[in-house]
Amino acid sequence: MKSLKSDKKRPSGKIESKIVVMILAAMLLVAGVFLAVSLTRSNMLAKLTEETTERQLSSMTGTTNAVINTVIKENMDRITDMEAQAVDWMFEDVSIRVRMVGDYARKLLEEPDSVPRMPWARPDVSKDGELFVKALFAEGVNEEDVADKLGVIANMSGMMVSLCNAYGADNVWFSLPEGATLMADTVPGNWIGEDGTYIAYNAPDRYWYRQAAEKGELIFTDVETDKRTGELCVTCALPVYGADGTLLGVAGADLYLTEMKDTVANNSGNGGFLVVVNQDGHVIISPESQDYFKVLNSDRAADLRGSGNIKLAGLVTDALQGKTDVRIIQLTDGEYYMLGAPMKTVGWAMIAAFSASAAEVPAQTLQEDFEKVQQEATEQYRDKSAQGQKIALAVLAGLLVILLTGAFLAGRHIAKPLNGITRQISQLGEDNLEFRMKDEYRTGDEVEVLANSFADLSHKTVEYIEQVRTVTAEKERIGTELQLAQQIQEGMLPSVFPPYPERSEFDLYATMNPAREVGGDFYDFFLIDEDHLALVMADVSGKSVPGALFMMVSKAILKNNAMLGKSPAEILNAANEAICSNNKMEMFVTVWIGIMEISTGRIVAANAGHEYPVVYRKGGDFELYKDRHGFVVGGMPGIRYKEYELDLKPGDRLFLYTDGVPEATDANGELFGTERMIDALNRGGSKPEEILKEVRRNVDAFVGDAEQFDDLTMLCLEYKGKKKA
Repeated sequence: MKSLKSDKKRPSGKIESKIVVMILAAMLLVAGVFLAVSLTRSNMLAKLTEETTERQLSSMTGTTNAVINTVIKENMDRITDMEAQAVDWMFEDVSIRVRMVGDYARKLLEEPDSVPRMPWARPDVSKDGELFVKALFAEGVNEEDVADKLGVIANMSGMMVSLCNAYGADNVWFSLPEGATLMADTVPGNWIGEDGTYIAYNAPDRYWYRQAAEKGELIFTDVETDKRTGELCVTCALPVYGADGTLLGVAGADLYLTEMKDTVANNSGNGGFLVVVNQDGHVIISPESQDYFKVLNSDRAADLRGSGNIKLAGLVTDALQGKTDVRIIQLTDGEYYMLGAPMKTVGWAMIAAFSASAAEVPAQTLQEDFEKVQQEATEQYRDKSAQGQKIALAVLAGLLVILLTGAFLAGRHIAKPLNGITRQISQLGEDNLEFRMKDEYRTGDEVEVLANSFADLSHKTVEYIEQVRTVTAEKERIGTELQLAQQIQEGMLPSVFPPYPERSEFDLYATMNPAREVGGDFYDFFLIDEDHLALVMADVSGKSVPGALFMMVSKAILKNNAMLGKSPAEILNAANEAICSNNKMEMFVTVWIGIMEISTGRIVAANAGHEYPVVYRKGGDFELYKDRHGFVVGGMPGIRYKEYELDLKPGDRLFLYTDGVPEATDANGELFGTERMIDALNRGGSKPEEILKEVRRNVDAFVGDAEQFDDLTMLCLEYKGKKKA
């Protein structure tokens, strides 16, 4: 049968013209109603526009205010979060430097006899501008009394310089209780007086040293003036204790407030500003234009949490504990939107404020513009409405004339052939599936095309049913053969558990679940002799029947070589050469093979591109054992594989698997992953069988209804020790 596109003699569009005639009367009625409604609506709309202008303006102004307020609040929330986090990162960086110096100093001072004494230097003016590590002493301290300890902690001089370079800092130090300090900074000349003598530095008397020693943990001080540079800074200090609780010293570093002041200045203006408050409620940083939030020394600064402004006091108190909502607070110069967010590392808070009066300016401007535009639009609408009514009348009249001229009467033959087609289709059944063309359907329009299409479709349906019957019979035959192949494959894998009930030295369990009827994964275990157990876990590159055949060959080659008494590396070498010698399909297999000496638990293993094994030590958790990988077996001749040893103690376990476990995929395309596999192993129970079932249960729960694309093969061995007498 010819296609519709190639048959140029077939008419099209005739049924549409017949239908037009049937609906023409209805269109005339609708057109009349439409004309009357349009004229009435136009008059009503003009009056309604004038009456609702004022309501629209009021509603728009309120909505605009709400939108602007929402935007301001969201912008304040975003800026506060960003800046609070950015400043908090500064404190986190300095705390990391101090902790690293403290940890290193503790190791050196707890075992001083095991470290060499390194040289140390006094301040040197010529080193100004570069990071220089020197020793400072409190007044009255004899250098010889602390020289040995300084020699011990001087071992971290290089690390102190590296830390400053890595974090873009210019100072870090460690102070001993005896009054000696090892400091790295860029202004060593500041520690030399005009007369050339060294300036004393009594660290144990410094506020940061006392505060850290009193609290016994890492602290950030209040804002103070730096003794070296005269700049405002915050000091981070960490007390370092020995194993017996003795204070070994205090590590510290300064954080200057210049960058924070720039951040506050850059985000202040146009009605908004930022304020930084410390853990004591003191204002640390604020814009210079804000009299309400003056920055004062710690001895003069007021605690905002005790402010007479109750709402402000509540906001500061809440911001130090966690992020607040936006609140309206009255200050001396008007109302402000305000919110706060904490800096978790240092315990401070970032407060953001925006003037409520500044927020109203856009709405007022928009209201004025709207009134002007609305007045102009009303005048234009009246003119255009009158003109539009005239044009609509003319267009509607012309359209009706065109429709009346183009309409023609519909014949009764429209329904007759359609009824015949419907009747014949309803009579089709199992014994009569073919629709046949009749002369009454040859109407010369789309009805004839429809009848021809039904006839062609029914004929093809009959042919298709015959094809389906043939294909179904063939699929049933193939399914039977695949089921037999699956039974053969399953029969080749050890499936009786426990496999060696008379052996009490170990327990093992293994499973293989193919993604299709037959798979390419396989496991194997067998006794080479009374004291040696071979373990194999492998994954063939192919799936289905080719993969299963390649798997059987590979399994036989590996076992035959193992039974000859070869080592794991020799087994893989021999298997690789055998497979590469006649590998026309260019398939390969990843293999992990290990031979365990049962009496000692020592495993000699080799890995040919397979997954890492997982080892459990008694009393601990399962962990990946990242062994050395060789190339896959069958990939390239001449490969030589390396061995390694793995000792199992009584109670230890070994878990082997193929990539189908960590690469199991859910409906969203996310992988099950190694971490989830390790978690499932650690929850698995006390026996190998329970462990494998727990892993499989977790994989199934993760994958859900998603299709299994790869084989799932696992083996777990528990070593119990020497055989009981």
